[in-house]
Amino acid sequence: MGYYVEVEKNVKIYVEDLNPKGEKTILFLHGWPGNHKLFEYQFNQLPKMGYRCIGIDQRGFGESDKPFDGYDYDRLSDDVRGVVDALKLKDFTLAGHSTGGAIAIRYMARHKEYGVCKLALFAAAAPSLIQRPYFPYGLPKQAVDDIIKGTYNDRPNMLRGFGDIFYFQHKTGAFSDWVFKLGLQASSWGTAATANTWLDEERLFYDLGMISVPTLIIHGIHDKVCLFPLGQAQNQGIKNSRLVPFEFSGHASFFDEKDRFNSVLASFIEE
Repeated sequence: MGYYVEVEKNVKIYVEDLNPKGEKTILFLHGWPGNHKLFEYQFNQLPKMGYRCIGIDQRGFGESDKPFDGYDYDRLSDDVRGVVDALKLKDFTLAGHSTGGAIAIRYMARHKEYGVCKLALFAAAAPSLIQRPYFPYGLPKQAVDDIIKGTYNDRPNMLRGFGDIFYFQHKTGAFSDWVFKLGLQASSWGTAATANTWLDEERLFYDLGMISVPTLIIHGIHDKVCLFPLGQAQNQGIKNSRLVPFEFSGHASFFDEKDRFNSVLASFIEE
């Protein structure tokens, strides 16, 4: 079922809540520029295995409200806390993909792991999506500048290019079209502002050290968005973490290797 949670005045976040009576809960945070529908295959299968699966659309994306501001990781993690409080969630697994993974990491540090018993990161955009003098493993800053410029000048073309590098195995036009259409559901201002956060945000390096719960890191070795060394850096920075490389995945292991992905995630939750 779907409903809305007001996280601040005049800003409502869309929540998809499947199998509310499930014994264990997974809260999914989607990546840029999609929405909760990116986890379609997980929502098809994991509730059958007894899990409560909750997907939220970040502000500016999907079916959530689209205010003009509030796209830094602090505010986005506060939005997550608003949903956690409204649903009274406890002992849940927080799962984040790409930018959603960065938001999950900020939530763990800023909100002191509130309610979370385990953390799962999928191709997370952390500790830095872009290259920095002390961190040479991300994308060139120019690549993000081009995304922001493309968002303002020709967003459909920018999204088309992003969809083309999203997958490793599923490179058919249909899959690229699907990501393209999910991206069009977002606001242009939220799309650009979130990308700008990638440039501004450096505190995730510190945040990694604040995480104490068991952490699963799934990262495709062919990822062209959040390069594989980011997963290795997360593994080094989070003390109680395990990195599981996905040899046949790009940025979307939850589709490139969907059966293995679900199996690895479920096994981690049951440990």
